[in-house]
Amino acid sequence: MGRGPAVVSVRDARPTADATAAAGGPGVAGAGGGGRRRVTAVLWALPVPLALVTMTALAGVVLGRVYAGPLLPRLLAGAAVGAVLVSVAARRLPSWLVAPVSVLAMAAWTAWSLRLAAAHAELPGSLAEVTADAARNGIPRLLTAMIPVEPTPDTVLVPLVATWLAGLTGAEVALRAGRVLAGYLPPVALFAGALYVVGPNAGPALWPTVLFVAAAALGLAVSARPAPGAGDPVAGLAPGVRTVVRLRLAGGAVVGVAVVVGLVALLGPAIVGQVDGRPVDPRRYVEPPQVETLDENPLIRISGWALHPEQQLLEVRTDRTGPVPGATGDPAGAASADPSADPADGGPEAPAEDSVRIRLAVLSDYDGVTWRVGATYRNAGRILPAATPAPDSRVETVQQRITIAELTGRLLPAVATPREVSGARVAYDPATGTLIRPEGLTPGLSYTVTSARERPDNNLLATANVPAGEAVARVLRVTDGVPEPLTRLAGQLAEENGAPYARAAAIEQFLAEHYRMVADAPSGHAYPNLNFFLFGPRNGGGQRGTSEQFAAAFAVLGRLTGLPTRVVVGFESTGDGPVRAGDAYAWPEVLFDGLGWVPFNPLPQPIQEPRPVEEDFRPAPSEPPPSEVAEPTLEPTASPEPAAAPDGSADSGGLSTTVLVGGGTGGLLLLVGALLLTLLAMRRTLTRARLERGDPGQRIAGAWREVTDALRLAGQPVGDDLAATEVASRARRAVAPVAPPTADPATSGPVPAVDELAGLLNQVGFAPGTATPDQATHAVGIARRYTAALRGTRPRWRRLLWAIHPGPLRWRR
Repeated sequence: MGRGPAVVSVRDARPTADATAAAGGPGVAGAGGGGRRRVTAVLWALPVPLALVTMTALAGVVLGRVYAGPLLPRLLAGAAVGAVLVSVAARRLPSWLVAPVSVLAMAAWTAWSLRLAAAHAELPGSLAEVTADAARNGIPRLLTAMIPVEPTPDTVLVPLVATWLAGLTGAEVALRAGRVLAGYLPPVALFAGALYVVGPNAGPALWPTVLFVAAAALGLAVSARPAPGAGDPVAGLAPGVRTVVRLRLAGGAVVGVAVVVGLVALLGPAIVGQVDGRPVDPRRYVEPPQVETLDENPLIRISGWALHPEQQLLEVRTDRTGPVPGATGDPAGAASADPSADPADGGPEAPAEDSVRIRLAVLSDYDGVTWRVGATYRNAGRILPAATPAPDSRVETVQQRITIAELTGRLLPAVATPREVSGARVAYDPATGTLIRPEGLTPGLSYTVTSARERPDNNLLATANVPAGEAVARVLRVTDGVPEPLTRLAGQLAEENGAPYARAAAIEQFLAEHYRMVADAPSGHAYPNLNFFLFGPRNGGGQRGTSEQFAAAFAVLGRLTGLPTRVVVGFESTGDGPVRAGDAYAWPEVLFDGLGWVPFNPLPQPIQEPRPVEEDFRPAPSEPPPSEVAEPTLEPTASPEPAAAPDGSADSGGLSTTVLVGGGTGGLLLLVGALLLTLLAMRRTLTRARLERGDPGQRIAGAWREVTDALRLAGQPVGDDLAATEVASRARRAVAPVAPPTADPATSGPVPAVDELAGLLNQVGFAPGTATPDQATHAVGIARRYTAALRGTRPRWRRLLWAIHPGPLRWRR
């Protein structure tokens, strides 16, 4: 199992034939014998290269299980064959020349493969641009691509280069160096890497693994046998030496078998235990494409677009390949008095048969302040994952050619639900059906999107139920802080309408009949904004808004009544021609069992005059206070209301000014006291941490920080550029006034102790680990005595503030 037969047998065959011809052997027979030996040697050398090609190509088969179509396995199989063939063909070249030749061949194959992948994915741009983009973004896009992965240049480049390099390395080690087992390592690593990249996104790779092991075993079995005509390798040795060599070979084989058996016994149970485990998905370590705030919440763009209605955002050309909405005999598009009668198309002002809703974003998350998309985007190719349509709905295929004009951001408009996109690189969120272009939109960008638009059967809406539970908790969630009027309105609408569709229709009708749609309403859909929109005074700007407030109010009221709702931002188009800013609007959707997401239209008709909200909204019940329940006064003008006394003692129903001032003052004092106590506790905790915790070196350093902080509190800070001895000198001068008049500042009182602390600090800095606990205790005592002495030199008010000064808590250490 040591050296492979490829190089040895072929080289041995050639001189044998030449020698036979030169020696005047049996003419043609001799030449024929030499040719047969060459053929036999070549055939004997084939299994190892074939094993390498098979093992390397099988890694592409494993990886191709998460790719769309057979293009990737074919390209990787070609790379495996090319890498091994180049090594075999260049076996007579010097070893240092094989790698450059193979790399040139790899570059040619890679360029051709990337061109083929770009043409297959219909990506725009030259080969140089596509290759540069793939080289720059290959690895992140491979790990963030949506499964099934489209074989585009950026998702093909890394596997292609890895396959070629694995084949080149394995062939050179196994064929040129004759180390077959070592030559298997690159294909094994490539196969393991493919399994890791696939992770839990595909089933077990049973048959590729069996073929991989069989190919490896075949190559090892052939390479272990001597080549034909090679004879016994120990035939020419002395009998004693031959016996020793054979014993050594047998002993090595026994040791090898024992090592293998031991590894199997040791690692086998752990490996078997992982068979039923879920593989790790490497995609969780890579951040998917992100969007900006305007794309995370495009609802706030509605008001800006409404102020510039003539701004051209898109150019659309539509091709309907299914039933045309609103056609004769089409129940899904039939006209109805109900504003939501056409849940697939239509808008507040356009007839259903002429309108197509182009969706920009789906907003499912609401925290009481902002509606957000909350999507996790994955890079996708042309073909997007197909979602199962609702059982009670029809599917219409709509293909649009969209050209970007002045629309900005990353969100890519498309009719719901996109199934195929060509002409632009996209990322996709299957949960919401939202598309983005990670590079951002640019004027002139043109792409084609094919969508499967669902059209539910309106006849089933009246009896349809809505789902509940953890699966739809995201679109049922209502955060705290809902204004009480919104809760009462939702309760009133739910009380009068029991069925889910009846509740949704009641909310839709209430909003359409009582509120006015205007273009200059300010943006905002938080709880306070919705409360003002629904119940604010008309003469003060209330009860009017853009589609932003209508859609958000519908969605919140729907969730308060138990309906799973979301908000969609998009455009209303006739299907062909320009789409302008005035065509942008938002609409709510409700999820029904068996029907999917059904859009509603709470916008009022343009010519409709809204009714006052008070006509249909019951005010909050209020019980009069007991003091007001009395016999009515026959002569209300006989006795005037008593005037309030200057001291506020009149029965005004509230607290007096004295009580309010006293309560406020007391609360302020309590707050200040709590703050001072907190500062005192934090300062003491800091001092204990410095002087009592850690090893001796840390305690000595903490004692020094106590001294320097004390100097700073005393108004004599020291700079970081001073040495410890210089700081100690300043510390002596700072407490010199409190020393006895006859005392020597260098030898008495706390002053010389600071020098000792400086010496201990230098010891810690220049000889770490040499300080003893006794030295640390001595340093702590010095710091405590010094800070007490220095504090005593300060004025009385400075001594009072010393323990609660917040400076040491924030000063740089």
